[in-house]
Amino acid sequence: MTVKRSAGLLLFRTSGGILEVLIAHMGGPAWASRDAGAWSVPKGEYEADETPEAAARREFVEELGLPVPDGEPVPLGETRQASGKIVTVWAVEADLDPAAVVPGTFTMEWPRGSGRTREFPEVDRVAWMTPEEAAPRLVSGQQVFLERLSEYVRGRDGS
Repeated sequence: MTVKRSAGLLLFRTSGGILEVLIAHMGGPAWASRDAGAWSVPKGEYEADETPEAAARREFVEELGLPVPDGEPVPLGETRQASGKIVTVWAVEADLDPAAVVPGTFTMEWPRGSGRTREFPEVDRVAWMTPEEAAPRLVSGQQVFLERLSEYVRGRDGS
């Protein structure tokens, strides 16, 4: 069985010593009424013929409808989610206006078993949050990236 792999970019900014990250609420009917565990780093799957960083950049554009901001990508490593999927993430220090996001869409049968297909946004909203605000909202397998980013920022800023 082939392990699915996914890659993404976690934008971050600091202001007045406060770290914030940009995370996305997953779109579609399965996530519509959920908050805890329904947010994600903007990311997506990739195949063996694409590098993880190229996939992370492509998925950022597909999911948010905006170009990847300039900034040096900081590798945050990888983790295995409960589903078995391996997720690799880079952090990029940049600012982005959530109101400017124009999410990509996906099509699925809805309601299930109805034979009708509908289009839904990949993400239905994005928001800046502190790591403490983001942690309970993120898919549990991605919370490690908040910890790794916080460590990086503390080390960089000498805190």
